[in-house]
Amino acid sequence: MRLFPCTNHERHRPSWLSALRTTCILSLTLPLCTALQLDPEDPDSIKAAAGQVAHDMLTYYTGNQTGDIPGNLPDPYYWWECGAMFGALMDYYYYTGDAQYNALVTQGMLFQTGPNNDYMTPNQTKTTGNDDQGFWGMSAMSAAEQKFPDPPSDKPQWLALAQAVFNTQALRWDTQFCNGGLRWQVFTFNTGYDYKNTISNGVFFNLGARLAKYTGNQTYADWAIKAWDWTVAVGLMSQEYHFFDGCHTTLNCTDVNKQQWTYNAGVYLLGAANMYNYTNGSDIWRERVNNILNQTSIFYSPTVPNVMLEIACEPYNTCDTDNYSFKAYLSRWMAASTKMAPWIYDTVMEKIRASAAAAALQCSGGASGTFCGMKWTDGAKWDGTKGVGQQMSALEVMQSLLISKVAGPVTNATGGTSKGDPSAGSGGTFDPRLPQDSIQQRDRVGAGFLTTLVIVSGLGSTWWMMA
Repeated sequence: MRLFPCTNHERHRPSWLSALRTTCILSLTLPLCTALQLDPEDPDSIKAAAGQVAHDMLTYYTGNQTGDIPGNLPDPYYWWECGAMFGALMDYYYYTGDAQYNALVTQGMLFQTGPNNDYMTPNQTKTTGNDDQGFWGMSAMSAAEQKFPDPPSDKPQWLALAQAVFNTQALRWDTQFCNGGLRWQVFTFNTGYDYKNTISNGVFFNLGARLAKYTGNQTYADWAIKAWDWTVAVGLMSQEYHFFDGCHTTLNCTDVNKQQWTYNAGVYLLGAANMYNYTNGSDIWRERVNNILNQTSIFYSPTVPNVMLEIACEPYNTCDTDNYSFKAYLSRWMAASTKMAPWIYDTVMEKIRASAAAAALQCSGGASGTFCGMKWTDGAKWDGTKGVGQQMSALEVMQSLLISKVAGPVTNATGGTSKGDPSAGSGGTFDPRLPQDSIQQRDRVGAGFLTTLVIVSGLGSTWWMMA
């Protein structure tokens, strides 16, 4: 396994490789070749690199320690990110076959299901958003699609958990304001309840499309179409297929916040690709897949070709704990989309290869010299940040290099083993409309701080905001 690309003497280099090599040479604060070793063309090298990144990521996880809570990350991480991390570890098993983390993932995924097995956990009410619940649901959906080992028969099953999340959210579809859509926050007492954000509705769309594909049930597809149409009608997606952040019910969703995040484009891309496949090649959904993918160009560096960056915060050093992980999901969903919409494979992989090589160079921090930073465009000059999000982003883009080596997602008709329950989540008694006095003022302040970060983090960064 050679160090890549620091000692490349080949005559013909891809343009992205030359740019990265130049960036590496210019990074004078660290030795040139201290970054993680990765050859994007060598499956063994990819698996070894992914293994190191996954190992380093789990140094932040304490839920498997005696006395701690399975399925929780310590501060400053919010609950949803652990569900997203488990999805990354499911992908790790899917791509590499390395099962060493499977028991940890299963333990955490099952511990957090809540009393009604729908990922509505009572101890998370002060920050529970539809997007938070939805990330757990998407991880359960991935487990069903990838044939991640099924839980014991007396435990909730992956498909039923995904269905439960979807059903609880369908019941929350709110026509009182903005003619539909899901609110960001589930509970009325949380700041952000008056905000309808794109990621919550995108997750709902994504789950609906994937459940339609997996089960063959048209009802899920109907909901997916409804969610897509609402996103367009309210202006959270522009005519040019740029996805924005959200809008407020208090203004009937006329105040669209035009920040653009990688994960919004990604979540709709995979949903659209599944709808294309479910409809047996609909021209409408093919066009939508193409247009979404084309407009992801805003998330790639103009100076280091095909290397992903979080344009809303990364150039301005304003990314927060959540933002550090967003590139993981665009990488994850772009790769997964190639299984549902195969014609996009070459376009996607050109970006994945360049970004993975760049991410490996940035994995040059910490005591081991392998912890990953966020700024992949900086080459081997570690940006000084590290955490779950940075590790997850690097892990997903690296292991996505193996997408052509694995089978596509299964369905009920093509070998899926996960047991479903179409009525899961529709009869629970966990009412999100709890009285105001059930939460203390300090909890309101905490939730308000999170909302403020989302809404104001882009002030002063306007060139990437589309009119």
